[in-house]
Amino acid sequence: MNAKQLNPASLAFVGDAVYELLVRERLSTISRPSKDLHSLSVKFVSAAAQVQGYRVIEPCLTEEEIEIFKRGRNFHTKNSPKSVSVQEYRIATGLEVLFGFLHMSNKKERQNELFSLIWEDFADKL
Repeated sequence: MNAKQLNPASLAFVGDAVYELLVRERLSTISRPSKDLHSLSVKFVSAAAQVQGYRVIEPCLTEEEIEIFKRGRNFHTKNSPKSVSVQEYRIATGLEVLFGFLHMSNKKERQNELFSLIWEDFADKL
């Protein structure tokens, strides 16, 4: 399957799950009650946090990754949460599309490399 041929909605759907799983895997190594871990997970996968995550990895992205991100960012959805602006929501969607693309392209090493950069930034705030 060529992940580039998948539409942005499908890539975002997969990317959202992949991103959350990566977050949960990292949080599982922290010794805290599950209620606290869940709260941290929700905070980390929020659109606002994903925008911050994108800003962390943006300088490291390849041309292909930027192209994939832009496809997701420019994909128009009917929904957007009230907690962030439309622009921020689109950036978060672009990040999910990028992670969905990396997963569907079997580029797990690159997926983990980029997520590690985001995690390092977030972990400083735990």
